[in-house]
Amino acid sequence: MNSQGDRWTTDQVLALAPDETSSRAGGKLAGPGPWSDAGAGDGAVWGRCKGSGKTPYQAVIDTKGPAFSCSCPSRKFPCKHALGLLLLWAGGGDAVAAGEPPQWAAEWLAARRQRADREAGGGAPSRAPADPEAAARRAERRTQRIRAGATELEQRLEDLLHSGLASADGAGQDSWEETAARMVDAQAPGLAARVRELSSIAASGPDWPARLLEECALLHLLDQGFLGIDHLPAPLAATVRTRVGLTTEAADVLTGLDATPVRDRWLVLAQHDSDDGRLTTRRIYLRGDRTGRMALYLSHGGAHRPLEPALPPGLVLDAELAYYPGARPLRAALGKRHAPAAPGPVPPGCGIDAALAAYGDALRHDPWLDSWPVVLADVTPIPGLDGAGWQLADADGESALPLDPRCLDRPGRWQLAAISGGAPVTVFGECGHRGFLPLTVWDPAPVSL
Repeated sequence: MNSQGDRWTTDQVLALAPDETSSRAGGKLAGPGPWSDAGAGDGAVWGRCKGSGKTPYQAVIDTKGPAFSCSCPSRKFPCKHALGLLLLWAGGGDAVAAGEPPQWAAEWLAARRQRADREAGGGAPSRAPADPEAAARRAERRTQRIRAGATELEQRLEDLLHSGLASADGAGQDSWEETAARMVDAQAPGLAARVRELSSIAASGPDWPARLLEECALLHLLDQGFLGIDHLPAPLAATVRTRVGLTTEAADVLTGLDATPVRDRWLVLAQHDSDDGRLTTRRIYLRGDRTGRMALYLSHGGAHRPLEPALPPGLVLDAELAYYPGARPLRAALGKRHAPAAPGPVPPGCGIDAALAAYGDALRHDPWLDSWPVVLADVTPIPGLDGAGWQLADADGESALPLDPRCLDRPGRWQLAAISGGAPVTVFGECGHRGFLPLTVWDPAPVSL
């Protein structure tokens, strides 16, 4: 511990970047040249960065959040100036001196921390509707629309089976897209997304009819679950509502009548951002030290909606999480923090057999689950022939787990192999029916893949 607080690593800083472009741009500002009045202290880093105009941009970061502020016009959080300043700080040296923040930085830090203290003391603000009866009528109307959409989708699936799965190959994307659009009109975005997945399976490779039948069966199960939701146990009914696209506000999860916050020391295992062109989704995985429970902190950002602050892998939060309702709760809302974030240890992990058992147990509660987060210990990456068919093997060589095909187009698999060097490593990722998707490896510091 030094006067500036625990200094972050370069990997922790880069894990905050909203996209690869921001990472590269921030790297170009990681030298002392464009910076003046840079300093750090009391859980904050600040500095002025020379831009294209006469007035330097003022950047300040609250590392206890983390949270960011910059006078530049960028709508990305954090912007390239905040990333560059953090990279400069992470590199050590005298470019970022210990000291007291200047007035412009101190004012922002004080206002932010006062706001955080108020929220921590009173919890998340309630979002109770002004007219509960009107809200109930709106909810009932939406339920009826989704019921109508699910009924229509059941007819579409029945027609497909009557005409034969081979007909899906000739139906084309337009037919599936029309059905997906009908589900959007029915206010069931979850059903629409699954219909679009069906369109990508037809003629997509060997055994595509079998995979299409499997997905049709899961979609049929979801339809029937919603149409008979009044007869389901409450946890399973909550899962079905989530899967069709009905959401619960974070404020209700944190402060509702059924809210049960779980306080623990939560280790950040991974942060992964994805962008579909319209919306950026940030997935932050955590695991409780005392409870051993996994949690997913999910946020979405767009042009006028910034993402929730990033949490670099390796940090430990003494905080309360409240899980969203479901048969196998995973997604959680972040509540009161009881201490600033601090560096954490390498997490304990399990073997491949235990990881598969964990996914199987989760699947028993939620049959629509694509994967389950697990930490694998003492596994070695094994490259496949011609760059395909990669696996993670147990140290004893008795079990191996294929890598998810989605990671074959990403450089992370080679980074994982380079860090391993043929030796066992600890890896966190998503274990599912496609295989294992690695997200973080410890070297011994966490490295995002």
